[in-house]
Amino acid sequence: MPTRVPSAAPPTPTVPVHDSQLDVAGALLTLLRDATTEPRPDTQLEALTLAVAADLPVVLWGEPGIGKTAALTQLAESLDLPLTTVIASVHEPSDFSGLPVIGDDPAEQGVPMAPPDWAVRLVRAGRGLLFLDELSTAPPAVQAALLRLVLERRIGALRLPPGVRIVAAANPRSSAADGWELSPPLANRFVHLRWTHDHEVVVRGLGGTWPRATLPRLDPEKLPEAVAFARRAVCALLSARPALVHRIPTDEARRGGPWPSPRSWDMALCLIAFATAAGSSRDVLSLLVRGTVGDGPGLELLAGLDRMDLPDPELLLADPAAAVLPQRGDLRQAVLDGVVEAVRGRPEKTRWDAAWALLVRAAESGAPDLVVVPATTLAGLRQEDWDVPASIERLAAVVNLSRRADRAADRAADRAADRAADRAADRAAGRAAGRGTVATKAGR
Repeated sequence: MPTRVPSAAPPTPTVPVHDSQLDVAGALLTLLRDATTEPRPDTQLEALTLAVAADLPVVLWGEPGIGKTAALTQLAESLDLPLTTVIASVHEPSDFSGLPVIGDDPAEQGVPMAPPDWAVRLVRAGRGLLFLDELSTAPPAVQAALLRLVLERRIGALRLPPGVRIVAAANPRSSAADGWELSPPLANRFVHLRWTHDHEVVVRGLGGTWPRATLPRLDPEKLPEAVAFARRAVCALLSARPALVHRIPTDEARRGGPWPSPRSWDMALCLIAFATAAGSSRDVLSLLVRGTVGDGPGLELLAGLDRMDLPDPELLLADPAAAVLPQRGDLRQAVLDGVVEAVRGRPEKTRWDAAWALLVRAAESGAPDLVVVPATTLAGLRQEDWDVPASIERLAAVVNLSRRADRAADRAADRAADRAADRAADRAAGRAAGRGTVATKAGR
């Protein structure tokens, strides 16, 4: 019988051998830090990447532990930019203005200002993300030294290359470690973004997946149009509101944030052009504009941008059947008012009829009460020899219904006011009766 050879035993799987428990801990930390990214709509992250693409200095404001540093680290990795972190508060002013180096003959050669090593590394790399962390803990002298770095990109005799972007992070003074308010000159050089946490982003990130930061996709065909649109919007507002060109706040805390100046308006113009070319949402544009010139001027500029997108009244009057009216109530009201004013400026029977057709279209496709005031005004523009169009009858019921609703609301408000007055009178009478009783007892 043939000799039976025993089969070889299966190989034992190789188990990594750790020299110590610290090696095991290191392996566990590696697993914990292992995370992926995914494309996810994020308004504040998109605003940040737009400002970085526009080569404007950005400062992120947020409470400690909110994720500002982590966001900047992830941004640098996503954009493949070397990250250089500088804690401004632990540096001397000379670290940013340059250290004097005495040569062989200072009287002949002068005393050059040598840049720090991190600036030299950025210049050698030709690109990178300079992260000025804990900016609100930098004392005033250091903030003054940062002015030239942030605006002119100069450190001593060295100039940072165009491929370097500057982003800072700061905590509010109330929650910063020995915090200071930003000086007005330094604050006016930044785009200020409020950094908050999103519950869903945090939960999904702790699960191992964080949102991915990507540079905006600019449409090459929209570049000239985007620049013209941004210039028209800013110039129109400042022409109508010259007081907004330069308005430094009187409150110290607000002076350390965004406020309007020729410099910040120039940044706002740049950001509008970038957001327009990238097709960004209004929420992203709102963060950028308000973070550059402040809430009040920023909201006025945004309102002006909305009006610029409104259709031309003359085009609507030329073809009312093909008119596309805005869905937002305030914008639709502005369009209808503009149409009526256009007819007032050039009153003609055909234009008057076209305006009525537009009002009918607006009443049938949106809130009917929006046509009440324009219809009343348009009716007052009728001349004696103009026949009343049949479309007015279709609006009459809407106008009458709206007026009846207004009168009913007024009556309800009057009745509520009367009841409130009656209750107040009853309380006053009760208090007077109580005082009379007390006086009677006191007389006894």
